[in-house]
Amino acid sequence: MVQPRMLSRDDEGTSGGEENEVRREDQEKINRFSRLHQRETVLEEQLKGKQKDKEDLEEVSMELELADEDELVPYKIGDSFFQLPLAEAQSMLSTSTEQIDTDVSKLEESIGELREELQQLKVSLYARFGRSINLET
Repeated sequence: MVQPRMLSRDDEGTSGGEENEVRREDQEKINRFSRLHQRETVLEEQLKGKQKDKEDLEEVSMELELADEDELVPYKIGDSFFQLPLAEAQSMLSTSTEQIDTDVSKLEESIGELREELQQLKVSLYARFGRSINLET
């Protein structure tokens, strides 16, 4: 796979000195960049939410370690709370934590792939337009 490279300041100046006409494929790349950037923003927000949920579950897990084994503990499922034995609540909590870990990994992978494509588009568009285009996110 060919690694794209960033242009030096000199290369930017020479490619952006004259007015470049925006071709259809250029506009498609610009539009693709915009859509990917918006998607990246959405995924980052989802990732922050999942990480917050994970922190909350870890905090609850630590609290449950202090609970008495004979006690029933409230466990929230949807909008309702159920009284469950401690072992069952811990098991369900562990399952929820594993699911969130899986979700976080998938989101991080998706964000990584998006950033790679965004970087390739940046290199291509800066090579064509130099300083006359601003793709900083």
